[in-house]
Amino acid sequence: MMQPIVIVGTGLAGYGAARELRKHDRETRLILVSRDDGASYYKPDLSEALTKGHAPDDLVKKTAEAMAEELDAEVRTHAEVSAIDTAARTVTVNGEALAYRDLVLANGAEPISIPLAGDGVDEVLKVNDLQDYRVFRSRLEGADSVAILGAGLIGCEFANDLANAGFTVHNIDPIDWPLQRFLPEAPGRALESALADLGVDWHLGTMVEGVQRAGDGFELSLSDGGSLNADLVLSAVGLRPDIALAESAGLEVDRGVVVDRELRTSDPHVYALGDVAEGGGHVLPFVMPLMNAARALGKTLAGESTAVRYPVMPVIVKTPACPTIVYPPRATDGEWTVSGDAPDLEARYLDAEGKLDGFALTGEATGKRRDYIKEAPPLLA
Repeated sequence: MMQPIVIVGTGLAGYGAARELRKHDRETRLILVSRDDGASYYKPDLSEALTKGHAPDDLVKKTAEAMAEELDAEVRTHAEVSAIDTAARTVTVNGEALAYRDLVLANGAEPISIPLAGDGVDEVLKVNDLQDYRVFRSRLEGADSVAILGAGLIGCEFANDLANAGFTVHNIDPIDWPLQRFLPEAPGRALESALADLGVDWHLGTMVEGVQRAGDGFELSLSDGGSLNADLVLSAVGLRPDIALAESAGLEVDRGVVVDRELRTSDPHVYALGDVAEGGGHVLPFVMPLMNAARALGKTLAGESTAVRYPVMPVIVKTPACPTIVYPPRATDGEWTVSGDAPDLEARYLDAEGKLDGFALTGEATGKRRDYIKEAPPLLA
C-alpha cells in the first residue's frame, strides 16, 4: 500500500497545502499532525478580534473533525512530533514511527524571547496561535492596561486593537519609530502619531529590562531608567522559524528550513512552506506568500512539479488608526523618497538605477496600491 503524505502543522500553511493537494488528488492517503486541537482559523484575525467584537471561539472556522471530513484526511490532534528519519522515511508522532511517502513541514515559527529580569517574567504573555490567544483574552478580563514589548507588525496591530477596545496601552521598543524595519521615518511617524491619538503611550528608544510583580499587575523597568505599570505584559518582539525538528533530521537550515523553487528541502521527500521555510534567501511570514506556496506545492505533491512564484505582494498592516501598506524593498543600495502630507504619505524606494524596488503607503494614499503593484518588481518571478 502506498504510504501517506504527512503534513506537520495545521495552521494556514498546513491546511492550505492540504486543500491545494486535494484539488488535484483525492486518492492519496493524507495525515495532518497538530500540536493543538487542530481547529482551522485565520491567524491574522487574532490581532483585530477585539475591534470586531469577536471572542476566541468566534474565530474558529472549522473544527479538526470538520477539516478531516473536508480533506478526506486523518487529523491527529495534540500530537508531538519528536523526530524525522529521512533514510527510513518515518516521522515520530507521540512515540510512534509513522511512515510517509512525502513529508511536509508546516510547523511555523516560535516567538522570540528576550532576556528579562524579575519575578514577573513567567507571566509575560505571547500570542502565536489561537490557543495562546485564548489565554490572553482570559487574562484581559478585569485588566485596564497592557504593556506591549515590540513596535513591529504584531505589536502595532495589537496596540491598535487594544486601544480601540478601551485599554490603556504602553508600547516599548528600542527602535526610533514604529515599523522601522519596514517603513522610512515619515510614514513611521504618521503611524506613531495616529496610534498616540488613539491613546497608545509610546516608549521608543528604550527597552524593557525587568518585569516585577506589583500588586495584581506588574512594574516594568526600562533601560533609560524609567518604569511603568501595567496589568498585563504582552511580548511581540518577533518570530523565528521553528527549525529544530528539521535541523535534528540533518536537513539544510539557515534562518529557516532551506527549500528550492518547488518547496523541496535538502531531502527529496521532505518539503516545507510557510513561516518555517526559507526560499531564494527569503523568509516570508505573511499570508500571500504562504498561499502562493501552498498552490504550487499542492500541484507538486499531486505529481505536477510546479515552481513557486511570488508576485508583488504588499503587506497590509491592520492598523485602522493609520491604514498602512508596505512592500519591503529587496535592494540595499537605494533610498527612500517620500511625498504627501501626513498621514497620507507615499514612500518610494528607488534602487541604484532609479527603479522602484519597494513602497510604503499610509492613510488615504493606500488607495493607490494597485498603481504601485503594477510598477514594482515581483519578489520571485
